[in-house]
Amino acid sequence: MSRRCQVTGAAPSFGKNVSHSHRRTSRRFDPNIQSKRFYVPSLGRTVRLQVSTKGLRTIDRRGIEAVVAEIRRRGEKI
Repeated sequence: MSRRCQVTGAAPSFGKNVSHSHRRTSRRFDPNIQSKRFYVPSLGRTVRLQVSTKGLRTIDRRGIEAVVAEIRRRGEKI
């Protein structure tokens, strides 16, 4: 599974490691993805989401109902 947040869409970004001698090698900055289960009263069940920590704050602010409705509107299966 890709390391992508289902709420914010955060995905890995890419950059360079720079050594002491200034040689550059590629690296990858992964978002802090957590697998969490949330109870959604309108569905009457729990859903499992891959969310970043920023996505968790978004769920706290907007509510799980609104976030799940938006994910389903995009056509993602939950």
